[in-house]
Amino acid sequence: MADFEIKKKCGCARRAEFTTVHGVIQTPAFMNVATCGAIKGAVSALDLKEIKCQVQLCNTYHLHLRPGDENVKKLGGLHKFTRWNGPILTDSGGFQVFSLAKLRNIKEEGVTFASHIDGHKIFMGPEESMRIQSNLGSTIAMAFDECIENPAEYNYTKKSCDRTYRWLVRCKNEMELLNKKDDTINKEQLLFGINQGSTYNDLRIDHMKRIAELDLPGYAIGGLAVGESTEEMYSIIETVEPFMPENKPRYLMGVGTPANILEAVKRGIDIFDCVMPSRNARHAHVFTSEGCRNMFNAKYALDESPIDSQCGCPVCRNFNRAYIRHLFKSGEMLAMRLAVMHNLYFYNDLMQKIRDALDNDNFEQFYNDNIENLGKRI
Repeated sequence: MADFEIKKKCGCARRAEFTTVHGVIQTPAFMNVATCGAIKGAVSALDLKEIKCQVQLCNTYHLHLRPGDENVKKLGGLHKFTRWNGPILTDSGGFQVFSLAKLRNIKEEGVTFASHIDGHKIFMGPEESMRIQSNLGSTIAMAFDECIENPAEYNYTKKSCDRTYRWLVRCKNEMELLNKKDDTINKEQLLFGINQGSTYNDLRIDHMKRIAELDLPGYAIGGLAVGESTEEMYSIIETVEPFMPENKPRYLMGVGTPANILEAVKRGIDIFDCVMPSRNARHAHVFTSEGCRNMFNAKYALDESPIDSQCGCPVCRNFNRAYIRHLFKSGEMLAMRLAVMHNLYFYNDLMQKIRDALDNDNFEQFYNDNIENLGKRI
């Protein structure tokens, strides 16, 4: 049960509705990153509705290590476990295998690596990743791929793309089997393929063409925001976009700043995720309509204004800058919680404003009015 319907377009920018078994996602959309089943900063699934969240993203690698995906399955799957009733996307574990594991051995079968928690040996390949994600019962499962750092050597990148394609075929076959099993939590789990190819246009295009032929429910651009410049990232999106299926959702993985998101929407991307809003918030950096504020700044000591006078989030409605600065200076956990809630609301509200601009045929104006402020530091 998946349907992606484009409602409006402005250049490459798209306004669409993505219907899933766990609800409709209005796109462009931002996914809120709940790595271990909760957003870092003491924000629960019950808070997410209040901050305009549509999709929760959970981490396959971390949940496999603890509490264990089989335990999550016994407890009814991620929706029941976390109390979030909307769509959930689980990443494949590939990125964490390559970024966290100190020791790893990549073979055609998959990857053997050491747990970052206690060092015990784990093997993960396409079939294992699909089984873990099936146990978690997410709405969307991501294909198991190799994420290589930029810059990368051309011949290695080409071999990696070929292997990632073969792994994707195995992911697709395994998911088809899993979705037919009697004890599967979500028999309508969707598989998204991931485009790789580092910063090489020919490899990106060739890989995108090949994975598009598999006719999957959605496609992601992976391997960006891992060392290349912003200009290179935008260039790669522009290179790949014409070869992405028009009638399927497009997901840019792990990106990024509010300005990055607006630029990527302009280039035809529908779905985003990033740890930045919650991570920055935990270090007192908050996003506002005027730019980014550092709440440790002494100028806020007696400031009775909300974080952002134009924001309607529960934090801005109830607390002022002086109090939030005091909480950070005092090391209070509430400081992180309030800042994280504000930043996530800011991102989700930005997506709402982008959708409204597309609905009202004034996206270009919205882009011109906001792109400068979104990248500014106050």
